[in-house]
Amino acid sequence: MATPRRSQADRSRSTRGSLIASARELFAERGYAAVPAGEIVRAAGVTRGALYHHFSDKDDLLRAVVEQIETEIAAEIAEDIQHIDDPWEAGLTALTTFLNTCLRPEVVQISLTDAPGVLGWHALREIEARHGLGLIIDTLDNAAAKGTLVAAPTPALAQLVLSTCIEAALLIAHADDSDAARSDVESALVALLSGLIAR
Repeated sequence: MATPRRSQADRSRSTRGSLIASARELFAERGYAAVPAGEIVRAAGVTRGALYHHFSDKDDLLRAVVEQIETEIAAEIAEDIQHIDDPWEAGLTALTTFLNTCLRPEVVQISLTDAPGVLGWHALREIEARHGLGLIIDTLDNAAAKGTLVAAPTPALAQLVLSTCIEAALLIAHADDSDAARSDVESALVALLSGLIAR
C-alpha cells in the first residue's frame, strides 16, 4: 500500500519546524551572532530559499525561537499551578518555576542575552506579555475574587509584576553566581509580592 503523500501545508510546517529547531540548538550553543544563516539552513536540511520563505531574516527566526521558548515556559508554569486553588500558593509556585527556567543555559543565552539586543526591549516585552501576562492576570483575578488581593487595578498591577519578573530574570542571567542570584531574587520577590496580600 502506497504511503499517503504529505500535503503542502504539512511540508511547510515541517520545514518551518526544522529551521526553528536547528536555530534554537545553534543559538543556545554559540549565541545568535556566532551562527550564520547558512549554517542554520544546512543543519535544518533545507534550502536558503526555504529560510527566507518562512522568515524575513535571521532576526525573524530568532523571534520565532523566543516565541517557542516562552510558549513552553508558560505551559510549564500553567501545568504546575493548575490544581492549586490558593492564589498566593499558586503565585509562589509559578514564581519558583519561572525562576528555575532562568537558570537554563538555553534561556539565558537566547531569551535573556540575545533577544534583548537583537529584537529590542519593546519586541521582547511584547512577547513576554503575550505568554506570561495572562497567567499573572488570572492569578491576581483569582486572589481578588477570594478577597486576598489589595485593592488595585489588576491590569496595571499585572504589568508591573511581569516587569519585575523580567528584571529578576535578567539579574539571574547576568550574575557571576546564578544560583546565588536566583536565591536572592526569589527572597526579594516574595518579600515584595507579599505586599499584595490583603490584610
